[in-house]
Amino acid sequence: MKRLIKVQGMVCKHCVMHVTEALKEVPGVTDVVVSLEDGTATVDTNAPVTDEALAAAITDVGYTPGPVTDL
Repeated sequence: MKRLIKVQGMVCKHCVMHVTEALKEVPGVTDVVVSLEDGTATVDTNAPVTDEALAAAITDVGYTPGPVTDL
């Protein structure tokens, strides 16, 4: 399943790296693509992953997650 998450607060490549690494640590996440320009993270999963788990990973590294949308 592919999901799109808005991420607020990213301003540089280091921000992208932090969000990418945090989301990759969530069990069930297989791939992450973070776009600084769009302020989004696209996440692929191979197991059920809750919106709350994805949001918590983003919050834990200091950014503000927006709504999660299924693609």
